Amino acid sequence: MTSPTRRGTRGAFLLSALALACLGLQPAVGQTPPDTETTVAQAAPSNSELDGPLFYQVLVGEIELREGQAGTAYEVILDAARRAHDEQLFKRAVEIAVQGHAGEQALGAAKAWRAALPESMDAHRHVVQLLIALNRFGDVAEPLGSLLSIAPPEERAGIISALPRYFQRAGDKRAAVGVLEEVLKPYQEMPATRTASRVALGRGWLAAGDVPRALALAERAHGEEPNAMGPALLALDLLPGTPTAERIVTEYLATPEATPALRLAYARVLTGTQRYSDAIVQLGAVTRAQPQWPAPWLSLGALHLELRQPKPAEEALQRYVQLAQAAAAPRVRDDDDEDEPTLGAASDDGLTQAWLLLAQAAEQRGDLKAAEGWLARIDNPQRALDVQFRRASLLMRQGKAKEARALVQAVPERNAEDARAKLLAEAQLLRDGKRWREAADVLAGANGRFPEDVELLYEQAMVDEKLDRLDEMEKLLRRVIEIKPDHQHAYNALGYSLADRNLRLPEAKQLIQKALQITPGEPFITDSLGWVEYRLGNRDEAVRLLRQAYAARPDIEIAAHLGEVLWVSGQRDEARRVLRDARQRDGKNEVLREMLGRLKVDL
Repeated sequence: MTSPTRRGTRGAFLLSALALACLGLQPAVGQTPPDTETTVAQAAPSNSELDGPLFYQVLVGEIELREGQAGTAYEVILDAARRAHDEQLFKRAVEIAVQGHAGEQALGAAKAWRAALPESMDAHRHVVQLLIALNRFGDVAEPLGSLLSIAPPEERAGIISALPRYFQRAGDKRAAVGVLEEVLKPYQEMPATRTASRVALGRGWLAAGDVPRALALAERAHGEEPNAMGPALLALDLLPGTPTAERIVTEYLATPEATPALRLAYARVLTGTQRYSDAIVQLGAVTRAQPQWPAPWLSLGALHLELRQPKPAEEALQRYVQLAQAAAAPRVRDDDDEDEPTLGAASDDGLTQAWLLLAQAAEQRGDLKAAEGWLARIDNPQRALDVQFRRASLLMRQGKAKEARALVQAVPERNAEDARAKLLAEAQLLRDGKRWREAADVLAGANGRFPEDVELLYEQAMVDEKLDRLDEMEKLLRRVIEIKPDHQHAYNALGYSLADRNLRLPEAKQLIQKALQITPGEPFITDSLGWVEYRLGNRDEAVRLLRQAYAARPDIEIAAHLGEVLWVSGQRDEARRVLRDARQRDGKNEVLREMLGRLKVDL
């Protein structure tokens, strides 16, 4: 009998390496303005032309501020700004008011700034920001429209693209998008600004919760300008909840203008939905285009490792180590050297993560000595639990369960979160060693210590399933759903457990479909739906779904399901190809071995 265990979080540590490695997949792929308090854009510093009296007036204002007299300081600085028509003084007056939480005074200074210097884009930005912060949407359209009208034509599209960020903290998102609709109306059909306008409006509607409008605008903008990055970025934000938006992303990535940054962001979305094979394709393209960026190599290695492909994992991880160590080495730079790219740069924790992953790869190959060698390189107290967990895993493989548990238990605890992490690690260790009753005892104690913890409840449910405590498992999973209604793994695990036992199949299908609504395209959930269709007798639909799941993530258990359905459906040549590949990657997998024996499959 198969188990839903691998369909959920799989424990805090089984995927921890992958999760941290993929932090490198968060590039800044578009320019956005800072928050309101720090202003949208910083004006270039300029030399002040203050005369002596004004200089001393400003000095007095700053002294008043230092003495805690913010109101007086504001009046003194604003008066000096008006007299000198000085951008930096107006800006300083606004800052003083904002720091003192005096919104109306800040707005007054910004309006005075705009009146004194009507061509100042910075003044317009401050007025717009402050009106939005004060929820005065009825007054925003005029200064925002004026800002766009005075902007140089070559900068206008960029300013439009940044507008949704202005409204990020707006309480009434629909009122905010209404302002955008009004202001951008003249720019929606201009060739130079139409794409930026549609994307900005799409972001506004997405923030307001109107996904169909956002998608329609993304599709129209992409259709008009297929090589523009803006529509693809908007489409990425619609994933994974709106699968039809993915076409925009993939079509953009097929253009010569496609940027590695957006490809990295797409890989991160694919990784988040466990579409590891697809993510590997994108990361491979990035590493070919930008082989000097370290972080994509780390993520690529982690994904190969998750698919039990230790050889390509080690190649990618060792390349990451080379790049990370080279970047960390001191060197003399010439003044003419170009700035090194920050996108994809190695993180401070990257080498530690690489050593951990390399140890895991060696463990997958059965080379325990090499695994310990990689772990010996790590000197990072912050990752002590991760290192000891990997060492404990090596001991568990040698049958030394007592010593393995002692390693994890001996890790120091700084706080309650450390204690919780240790309990999850110990439970995962026991699950990996198939010591189900001991794992159940650890998790029962953990849930007593940390009640209503969704992750702990879920983990205990998975162990109860292994012990055939189905009533207890269902009770725990339904409690997880009650606490966290969007916990897709709980719906999927319960539905799959029922389907695998041929119990309450219509209900099982509903549960799995609910999970798939929360995370469309997730391979394990798609696999579960294919399996329940098979149990219901719908073999053609089962084959379609299982092929889809296996293409996205060639997992051994998905391969076992696909192979079984193909075999009983008479498609035995394809079944043999799938099952041979699965056996070659992990011939000891229990689900695969049970299926091959039960059906007497000859490979």
